[in-house]
Amino acid sequence: MIRKLEDFLTNWKHESDSTFKIFNTLTDESLKQKVYEEGRTLGKLAWHLVVTIDEMIGKTGLQFSATPHDAPQPATAQEMAEAYKESSNAMVQAIKEQWTDETLLEEKDMYGQTWTVANILHILTSHQTHHRGQITVLMRQAGLNVPGMYGPSREEWLAFSGEAPE
Repeated sequence: MIRKLEDFLTNWKHESDSTFKIFNTLTDESLKQKVYEEGRTLGKLAWHLVVTIDEMIGKTGLQFSATPHDAPQPATAQEMAEAYKESSNAMVQAIKEQWTDETLLEEKDMYGQTWTVANILHILTSHQTHHRGQITVLMRQAGLNVPGMYGPSREEWLAFSGEAPE
């Protein structure tokens, strides 16, 4: 639960760092990976995380410069990683400058519903975690190593101890 801005900022630091690790592991070729023919590509899912920062947080009235929610997907993984980092950093800086703990209680219209700013921040984080999970499956299918986010990944365990837990 987000009761203070610092609650969100501390959590977002870990979550955005984890997402940035994922972005830095992607290759241009891996962006084409799909689970099934009609499914989103790894690139579309990754880009969705980038533009959601503007799309969701922009509805709160926070003034910041992020990749616009309708921006076309770039061709390279590096461009996506840079756009994510810039948008995330701009959002964090703007929150620190423009909001107080009381802002978290403000109600905003989100998708035809009324959400508090605290709920918007919670859902932004959960949404990112949800899609990051989908991305890691596609990364495995594309032959990429998945970095650990809440502890070591299989590859990190192997490098650390020589065997991964079952």
